[in-house]
Amino acid sequence: MRRVLDVARTLTVNWFMVIGLPLVVLALAFALNLVIFAVIGDEAPEEGRISGALMSVYITMGIAHLQTITQVFPFTLGLSVTRRAFYAATALVVVAQSLFYGLILVAGVRLEAATGGWGLGIRFFGLPFLGQGNVVAQWLVYAVPMLAITAIGVFMGVVFKRWGQPGVYVVGLGAAVLATAFVLVVTWQRWWPAVGSFFASQSSLALYAGYPLVIALVLGGAGWLALRRATP
Repeated sequence: MRRVLDVARTLTVNWFMVIGLPLVVLALAFALNLVIFAVIGDEAPEEGRISGALMSVYITMGIAHLQTITQVFPFTLGLSVTRRAFYAATALVVVAQSLFYGLILVAGVRLEAATGGWGLGIRFFGLPFLGQGNVVAQWLVYAVPMLAITAIGVFMGVVFKRWGQPGVYVVGLGAAVLATAFVLVVTWQRWWPAVGSFFASQSSLALYAGYPLVIALVLGGAGWLALRRATP
């Protein structure tokens, strides 16, 4: 465990890219939305004062840890760090960051509610479909999707290190083909009402925490199997 912690500290040497950049992106997106809605004023209807810019911090996290694999992985192996220790340290940093940023977003939800949408009636943090009845559930629906998106970034980084650009193209095209096949089959069999009913019957906690956790675990396992044979 001590070795993993030491490697985790190595991963955060470039602290701005790994830790600071997602927070900077979040702050800039938030400030930009405040300016936009302040300028628009009453022209924006109350139900239309909802922003999707919160997604920016999730995407930034995924990109940051894709670079962890493509840039830091070769460096750590040069320090005689094992692949197992590197991957465990990466997982530790990703989980810790996701939970920490989840707390920041929950705090944003509370402040937003207390200030009446920052005095402008906007919903930047407190998106309606993510609302939960208690703080822990609220924390999970913000933190776990971040974990899943970051797992996608890590996995794509591993694919690049293992198979290069052709591997990335194959994975991307394969995912597109599978998604297209799913849509075609569901449309052909007229299953859309059943699909809609299934998702409508799920709780928001399951949709935004349970299933993303499964995605993160599956991609995390697949990433480890590929990284075992990846070259620096």
